[in-house]
Amino acid sequence: MDRLEHDGAAVRFPPPLVYLIAVILGGLLHAFVLPLPLGLPFSVRLGAAVLAVLLGLAIGGNAFGHFRRTGQDPKPWESTPEIISTGIYRFTRNPMYVGMALIQIGIGIGLGNGWIIALVLPVLVLVYLTAIRHEEAYLEQKFGETYTKYKSSVRRWL
Repeated sequence: MDRLEHDGAAVRFPPPLVYLIAVILGGLLHAFVLPLPLGLPFSVRLGAAVLAVLLGLAIGGNAFGHFRRTGQDPKPWESTPEIISTGIYRFTRNPMYVGMALIQIGIGIGLGNGWIIALVLPVLVLVYLTAIRHEEAYLEQKFGETYTKYKSSVRRWL
């Protein structure tokens, strides 16, 4: 298909890979450059990690389920036939990215690795620059006022 005919956001790099690379980078920094331990007892870390990961899976899973129920492809570079504004999408425009951030935080807590947690903010900025701004431009162009109203009433993150 010709690039000009493609109906989808101009996202070139899969956002889940950004989160994965950050977890790997955090592990490498912790192991080979400068450890950044959390200093919490294992039982506390384990409980907080499980909670963060489960919450991230629940949020991301709910969002993914909405895509599947409406017959949409969750890949950000694919066509979007309609705006999903129900369920978790009433509270955040990017629940999959929020879910992945919570999972990253949970992994960092569970491993006692402060680097993985510290890299969440740069990851969110990178996901914004490489995906979200392209998605939002595409949705504004495609849906106009409908998306603008949704965007003004629902936060990007939480």
